[in-house]
Amino acid sequence: MEPHATHWVDRLDPIAIHIHGNFGVRYYGLAYLLAFAAGYLMLRLFHRAGRSPLDAKMMGSTVFVLTLGVMIGARLGYMILYSWPDFIRNPLIVFKIWEGGMSSHGGFIGVAIALWWVSRKCRIRFLLLSDLLCPIAPLGLLLGRIANFINGELWGRVSDVPWVVIFPHSAPPGTPIGLIAPRHPSQLYEAFLEGALLLAYSQWRFWRTGASRTPGRLSGEFLILYAVVRVIGEQFREPDASLILGMSRGIFYSLFMVLVGLTLVVWSSRGSAEKRNGNTASSPSTKPAKANPTTSSWPVRKQETESVGMPAIKAVIK
Repeated sequence: MEPHATHWVDRLDPIAIHIHGNFGVRYYGLAYLLAFAAGYLMLRLFHRAGRSPLDAKMMGSTVFVLTLGVMIGARLGYMILYSWPDFIRNPLIVFKIWEGGMSSHGGFIGVAIALWWVSRKCRIRFLLLSDLLCPIAPLGLLLGRIANFINGELWGRVSDVPWVVIFPHSAPPGTPIGLIAPRHPSQLYEAFLEGALLLAYSQWRFWRTGASRTPGRLSGEFLILYAVVRVIGEQFREPDASLILGMSRGIFYSLFMVLVGLTLVVWSSRGSAEKRNGNTASSPSTKPAKANPTTSSWPVRKQETESVGMPAIKAVIK
């Protein structure tokens, strides 16, 4: 970036390593690569701590399938949710990934489909897997939003706050810098809200509370909180597509995430209440029923898992 009067001009090069002309390794691609690598390492950490039903072989295939789910879902999601007329006129535009266009909502759908496949393949409950991803996903969102800022895309609304940034791509080509309106660096706001804030919350809930005892609880909370912070971020972001019912598309699509998240939270709470009532109603002299591997929840604290060991891991695998 370079200073212009009292504002910064975003002239960051989106290509980290130039190979030939505009072809090279882009920061956006590096963000995805780092996110998937970090996700794999975090899954290994969860496994070593006795908090994951995925073994080494399962982790590799899971990350691979999730990678496909994110990439395909995010790209198709953008085409369908944000650029439907262009997609209908020329479906092959979906392959022009160098022109940008990835949707986080589409990515969530792609991840859900990928998790469904992994759940059936590995015979592990879907909600156990989705809860396992909640402490990991915000890291990808964080890196992705930083890459958006480096690319100078998805800029914010015009503003006069002291930290505004001038994004040259927000104006027609050839517009003098002095005539380009400064804007909120909304990408960085979203990096903090969707990335750092959700990452801290999800990690805390996963490691320090009993949320993971109830399958679906973490997933529901994550969807609700993502929708909330996305709505907050959208207040500073310039809509990049036509409005729906007077709302930006980011807000409109997030409403469905709230509905799904609330459904999961209510469903998991009822299941937990029924389980507690069942335990209370049972006679003290009655021998506890053997845990069902398809319904048992995952241990919460490491000291609990140390006494259970590998049988606890195998208990959630049919």
